[in-house]
Amino acid sequence: MATTDAPAVLVEGLHKRYGEKRAVDGLDLRVEHGEIVAVLGPNGAGKTTTVETLEGFRRADAGHVRVLGADPARAGRAWRSRIGVVLQDNHDLAEATVREIVHHMAGFYPAPRDPEQVIDAVGLREKATTRTRALSGGQRRRLDVALGVVGDPELLFLDEPTTGFDPQARHEFWDLVESLRDEGTTILLTTHYLEEAERLADRVVVVARGHVVAQGAPAELGGRQARRARVRWTVDGAPREEATDTPTALVAQLASRLGRPDGEVPGLQVLRPTLEDVYLGLIGEHGTADAPHEEAAR
Repeated sequence: MATTDAPAVLVEGLHKRYGEKRAVDGLDLRVEHGEIVAVLGPNGAGKTTTVETLEGFRRADAGHVRVLGADPARAGRAWRSRIGVVLQDNHDLAEATVREIVHHMAGFYPAPRDPEQVIDAVGLREKATTRTRALSGGQRRRLDVALGVVGDPELLFLDEPTTGFDPQARHEFWDLVESLRDEGTTILLTTHYLEEAERLADRVVVVARGHVVAQGAPAELGGRQARRARVRWTVDGAPREEATDTPTALVAQLASRLGRPDGEVPGLQVLRPTLEDVYLGLIGEHGTADAPHEEAAR
């Protein structure tokens, strides 16, 4: 795969309106080669419009957009062969077998992966002769990924990839995505599953009201203030709570101050915020979109 010092995705001041509604309002985004970046946000926040603009399906009203060094709105077939897209809903040849449809899609690319190797990579070898309509939800999603990667893309877009998966299928899919990253594929992921973003993403970007409100590694998102631990205990049956950057020191102080012979602190709980806690705090802080205008415009 090609490498370059320029980022795989660079967005500066992206704007997009649908009538009077601002779907995207000055959004900035950067994705480096080899990263998995998860874009999070409530419905109507601007995620779908942003990603469809990066894929070349929509035109920006204003702003600078470069994907693999090109403007997606003007890029041609050669550029499109360098990206892979796994949409949330695909409608394809239900009567075609897994082998037939993967081989068929490979024919559209100048230098595709070996279709049989792709079938193996997504775990569908035993289903190679099964018709698409007979696949389970998890198997169907694996086929979607096969179609997205058979062209050997430098950049893969995954839109809500595990919606409707059971827990086992979701974890198996995560293993597949991680293997693609290990092979050098850059991945931009949109998801509503916070656990999914925490497991897969090198960086998380939170979008609200059409612009980025926070970004960073999953363990660092929101900064130090949002990541403070909360220590809870009871005194004479009454609950107490304190937020702190040093929970171990606070617990030691409590154990000494309360003076119990066994050194135990009554009702002690040390709670560290999850990515979901931080995300919900950010969304609540910045508000949600006025309406799901993205869906209405599709």
